[in-house]
Amino acid sequence: MFSRRFQRYLTITVALLVMAGLSLTAQEKTRRGRKYKPPPPTSKVEITVVRASDSKPIENAAVIFHVDMDGDKGNMELKTNEDGKSVIDVLPIGSIMRLQIIAKGFQTYGQDYKIDKAEMAFDVKMRRPTEQYSIYKDHDGKDGNAETEPDKDQDSDKQPDVPTDKPAPPPAPESKPQLK
Repeated sequence: MFSRRFQRYLTITVALLVMAGLSLTAQEKTRRGRKYKPPPPTSKVEITVVRASDSKPIENAAVIFHVDMDGDKGNMELKTNEDGKSVIDVLPIGSIMRLQIIAKGFQTYGQDYKIDKAEMAFDVKMRRPTEQYSIYKDHDGKDGNAETEPDKDQDSDKQPDVPTDKPAPPPAPESKPQLK
């Protein structure tokens, strides 16, 4: 009697395990929801921001990463620490990164980079703002229009090619903007 009962339980147990296995394989075949797409490999990028004049680190500068990868665009802003460093490790390899740095009292920096390595480091030297260029001011004795002023070359002692039968044309009068 014990052996028949044992055989019956064993048979039922085996049948349940077979049915459970069949139901699990049936669930694997029917996928519901989105297809899993693994994320792309990422790169670790370290940015060091220093002054151009004395190479001291700039603390609390805004480091903005604009990333464009196959039409997917995104951006992230980080701040530099007391050593002038900012680290990000989620930028996908193969993407194009536009690095923008804004620090109070310095010129804004911007440059595009291709992320092609697992670890990258950039040193950025920030400069103080300079005076804006104005056409109304006299720059180095010139009339303000630097492009019309010819550069003096090494052969400046030579005479220009002027025909001898015609007189040289008179020099053009200088024009300066009139202030009202």
